[in-house]
Amino acid sequence: MRPEPTAEFRHRTVEAPAGRIHLVEQGTGPLVLLVHGFPESWYSWRRQLPALAAAGYRAAAIDVRGYGRSSRPAATDAYRMLDLVEDNLAVVRALGEESAVVIGHDWGSNIAAASALLHPAVFRAVGLLSVPYAPPGGPRPTDVFSRIGGAEQEFYVSYFQEPGRAEAEIEPDVRGWLAGFYAALSADTMPAEGDPDPHFVAHGGRLRDRFPAGELPAWLSEDELDVYAAEFERTGLTGALNRYRNMDRDWEDLAPHRGAPIEQPSLFVGGTLDASTTWMADAVDAHPRTLPGLSASHLPEGCGHWIQQERPDEVNRLLTDWLRTLQD
Repeated sequence: MRPEPTAEFRHRTVEAPAGRIHLVEQGTGPLVLLVHGFPESWYSWRRQLPALAAAGYRAAAIDVRGYGRSSRPAATDAYRMLDLVEDNLAVVRALGEESAVVIGHDWGSNIAAASALLHPAVFRAVGLLSVPYAPPGGPRPTDVFSRIGGAEQEFYVSYFQEPGRAEAEIEPDVRGWLAGFYAALSADTMPAEGDPDPHFVAHGGRLRDRFPAGELPAWLSEDELDVYAAEFERTGLTGALNRYRNMDRDWEDLAPHRGAPIEQPSLFVGGTLDASTTWMADAVDAHPRTLPGLSASHLPEGCGHWIQQERPDEVNRLLTDWLRTLQD
């Protein structure tokens, strides 16, 4: 599998609270803003940009602050959710639009949801991939994550909290780490049931100790891995990891919106083999209440975490079919 031709991709940077946000766009029509997750970039949407453009939309995939060619503020607390939402607002305005449909994957799903929750007049509909919507509230996040795993292992979110700790594991071999991380969460290469779970770290160990060794997942070529690796070798991982280091700040910042539903039209798509979807099954079940504008929840069988890359044709069909309903 080779990377898709990028001749029609238009790269640009726009001013935003982060400093600058880099984005790649294709097509003309109503704006669809695409927001990636960890550890990815605009390139995660390379197979959606042409499909959305062909369907009559102006698709714009951003590098979230801290990633790629976007600005990387030095302060850890510059990566709180409120700041990322403001970046999305700035992108819409810089593109000369008054509103957009926002679609996110992984952390991008949370960012898209928060954008829709806080600015419903701008983000008129929201699509969530892999991570379902859970309204703000509940116990403090780091308290919850610190209890997951028990005495023998540590949950990866807790592992990511201390500045520099995960960077020390990843940055000496960015390409190898990314290959293992992508494989660990892909349907065709993830560890078999009963093997050590790669979402956890043995005390004194590394996250990569539980990554599968061997070939890349079917959706990822060596050339495509090179694209991801080159970006993170240049930028490092701190900006990306700082998203995890602001979960408690987000919990405090969003306290006024505890329990709040998102009223706009919405869509959820999550793979049946994706822990981000299955661990949050209760949130998916609650979508009729928390996402009253939900069109549908789609759960592709046998699909892992990198859903729009593992199942591009299926995801493209689901997205374009849903987007058409917004114009009826």
